[in-house]
Amino acid sequence: MKMQRRSLLASAGALLAAPALAQPRWPDRPIEIIVGFTAGGGTDLDARSYAAALEKRIGGSVVVVNRPGAGGEVALAAVARSRPDGHTIGTTNMPGLLTIPIERTAQFKLDDFVGIGNLVTDPSAITVHEDSPHRTLADLLAAARARPDTITYASPGVGTDDHLQLVLLQAATGTRFTHVVYQGDPQLRAAVLGKQVDSMGLNLGPVTASPEKLRVLSQGGATRSRFRSDVPTLIELGFPVQMASERGLVMAAGTPPAIVQRLREATADIAKDPEFVKILESRFTEPAYEPGDAWFERLRRQEAEYRQLWQATPWSQR
Repeated sequence: MKMQRRSLLASAGALLAAPALAQPRWPDRPIEIIVGFTAGGGTDLDARSYAAALEKRIGGSVVVVNRPGAGGEVALAAVARSRPDGHTIGTTNMPGLLTIPIERTAQFKLDDFVGIGNLVTDPSAITVHEDSPHRTLADLLAAARARPDTITYASPGVGTDDHLQLVLLQAATGTRFTHVVYQGDPQLRAAVLGKQVDSMGLNLGPVTASPEKLRVLSQGGATRSRFRSDVPTLIELGFPVQMASERGLVMAAGTPPAIVQRLREATADIAKDPEFVKILESRFTEPAYEPGDAWFERLRRQEAEYRQLWQATPWSQR
């Protein structure tokens, strides 16, 4: 009888252990973080810092892959089409995550993703060469008003925060700039330093990190940045324009909930790690962690607002 009882207990124990043994190991290969812009820009640097922190928490390799193009659409489409097994993460930039599917037939939509979390915010800025005749934003706008379509403004893509900053500013001032697209921060900076363009829309963080031979005329935050208190906001200059890049992380919809949860927990831990926060602040970007579910609830509300903006001020051409 005792032998039979031991056998039954052993069998029951094996059955209870079986589901755990059947669970696939994750990660079982390197995790890729796909970035939609060139190496060396703000999104790329944030992704690399996050990758190093994530490796310590999941015990696996994390690599960053740059797939620039179409204002981030190329990379986001790759994430949307990836196998939902937890081995592909995408970086996101607001508002492009929402605006690209509004302005054109895109290869992704918001519902193609599950949110891991938002990490940072970085206000848009308008910058010129230090030798530019445009000493202030008023000077730049006066030139654009006097010579429509001749003053150039470079940005990393149609529908990005830097581009929409221009769209809203043009609508508020009755000016017309010529919009020129580049694929990332280094190219934008080179265009301004080489005096190939008159001005650029680039986030305040990367401009502040490498300010040589640049003059920042304005920034799009709600209030002045603690990193650049010398730069006025568009709002205080009299223009109802507020714009910033929010950088977060997503995975393909359909990723197993257990993996999503583990990544969300790891990301929440990373976001409050003093070492990670210090790295972000050293690049003059504001930590702005927001959990995945709450973040996506907000994005769905903002998506409706951007659709209204599209109806009022279509931005695809300008």
